[in-house]
Amino acid sequence: MARPFPSRLAPPDWLVRNLQPQPAPVNRPAVARAAIALTLPLVLGLAAGRPEYGALASMGALSGVISDTAAAYRMRLLNIAVPQLFAAVGITLGSLVYGQGWVTVGVLTGVALVSGMISSIGAVASVSGLLLLLNSVIGAGLPMPGQWWLAPLLMTGGGFLVLALALLAWPLRAGVPERAAVADTYRKVADLLATMSTETETATATATATATADTYDDARHSVTQSLNQSYDLVLARRARHHGRSPELVRLLAQLNAITPLVEAAPAVRLSGRPLPAEIPVAVRHLAEAVETGYSGPLGLRLPEPRSAIGKAVDQALRHAADVAGEKSPDALKKAGDRAGRPAPLGVRAARVARNVALSGTSWRYGLRLALCIGIAQALVSLVAVPRSYWVALTITFVLKPDFGSVFSRALLRALGTVVGLVVAAGILTQVPRGWGDVPVMLLLAPLIPVFTPRGYGYQTAAITPVILLLSDILNHQGTGLLVPRLVDSLIGCGIALVAGYLLWPESWHARVGARLADAVADTAAYVERAFGKNPTPADISERIRMRRRLYRDLSAIRTEFQRALTEPPPVGRRAAAWWPLVVAVERIVDATTAARVRVKQGAEPPSLGEIEQVTLQLRELAEGLRRTETLYEVRSDLSGPPGSVLEPLRQEVAAARTITSPSR
Repeated sequence: MARPFPSRLAPPDWLVRNLQPQPAPVNRPAVARAAIALTLPLVLGLAAGRPEYGALASMGALSGVISDTAAAYRMRLLNIAVPQLFAAVGITLGSLVYGQGWVTVGVLTGVALVSGMISSIGAVASVSGLLLLLNSVIGAGLPMPGQWWLAPLLMTGGGFLVLALALLAWPLRAGVPERAAVADTYRKVADLLATMSTETETATATATATATADTYDDARHSVTQSLNQSYDLVLARRARHHGRSPELVRLLAQLNAITPLVEAAPAVRLSGRPLPAEIPVAVRHLAEAVETGYSGPLGLRLPEPRSAIGKAVDQALRHAADVAGEKSPDALKKAGDRAGRPAPLGVRAARVARNVALSGTSWRYGLRLALCIGIAQALVSLVAVPRSYWVALTITFVLKPDFGSVFSRALLRALGTVVGLVVAAGILTQVPRGWGDVPVMLLLAPLIPVFTPRGYGYQTAAITPVILLLSDILNHQGTGLLVPRLVDSLIGCGIALVAGYLLWPESWHARVGARLADAVADTAAYVERAFGKNPTPADISERIRMRRRLYRDLSAIRTEFQRALTEPPPVGRRAAAWWPLVVAVERIVDATTAARVRVKQGAEPPSLGEIEQVTLQLRELAEGLRRTETLYEVRSDLSGPPGSVLEPLRQEVAAARTITSPSR
């Protein structure tokens, strides 16, 4: 029998979390696109006798492959095309200041500031800023062949080749990814309900109550993520069509129709009564109808509800079935336009620009990135560093603020680079340059979309040999590239750790206490809204939007906490101590929603005094979280009628306040 390592020899938890690969399915179409897009330019360049042109186009294709993460075709158009335009601007700016000394330092520092600031806008803007800075660094550090306009043209052409391949099936499969996303949301809701069904109760009779609660929490988090993705996809298309597309109207109606069922789930859990096994089966049947686009009677066979909560689930499920089988755009009226119509593009653009310009967080991110790039460029201007542009490239990838833990990314960057260099060493020593590069690229390129979802270190290991192969085609240095690449990467990681991490006190904290406090304060406002007297349809829609925003914010906070857990002590230890409070706040929102469902089914509404008592406790908790970085003892004085619908909510609030007490 194998003996375990002594505990003192075991790797720390934060290191294990960093190195553990994330489970992810292989996106076979993306793998095929990467192979074609990165290899075809090399073939064309070799055939034309200009392999360096093919290498530049393949570099552009590489950025397109990195951006190729969306499922919906319209989102692919945005995710790939918009960043390519920024990439073209970046390579042009960099080429114009190539070899200009301190002018180069100033320009790249300014580009880094802009890149960091726009990262807070969203995923597309983040990738756009990344490629803007990356290509500026490449253009400023590597002499480009041909006229000034040739490199931007070739690199943009490589990126648009990825886009063309990604959009090939659009005429035949338009709307399919959106339907698949909405159907996946229905399946996630079915999984959530299955955690409380009679079959689950029987199967987990010997399981602990904690394990059952964790299963429910994980399933609820999956529902939130799926809802976020589905609404983002559908509303992104709806913003373009302004509600004129019957297909988008129907998809939005189907998303809205599942909301009452999601709201009923917390009430079922708090009631302690398992759902009939037929309920999650019926929801999966609806998911199939949504995915195939079926319209017509669904013939659900549902058991007779035996309680008020069971009646709420039955009503929500039948309503969802009516909307799922409805083909007319009038289905939106049945489900209610609870998502709200998106603002015009000009209004949203002005709002985003104002938020970025006035955001302290955006300025801090931008300044951190600009400081590190400025130091790197100043260093390579004063000290002869071979292939010096790799220093700034490393910083760009490691320090991109919205990409998570700087410390973890620096560690994974170094480890991934070492692995990638080992692979590249074998290629550069054994494969002759020229047509031999084609089969090698055909094998290496598909590994990028395979390993990217597994984690940053795995992505680095996959990208490094590709970059080195393309760089060698441009510079013909062979294995002479290997040691400089390693040295430059280590220098870049060191600058990012010191100037972008250790010098900023906020790096030493979990950085989520203020966001969690905001979520608690928003929960207090949600409690007040949920039990308002004589609500109008507008009030109901606003309440639903508030709940969606709350769960979205809590999902983002949960993700931020999980990133903080990968930091070394003391940050990781603090995040682990605060983690139960994140779950407790989610359960407070659940308990509020459950109470709202009970009132809707005829239970006595809570008194104004009860509501004020709960919201006061929540706001005191929020203020306490804003004032401290460590958990502290608080008093919880909650009482009320034992049969009140707010009793479970009071218990959850009391539990949340107890969690903030330090252990004895």
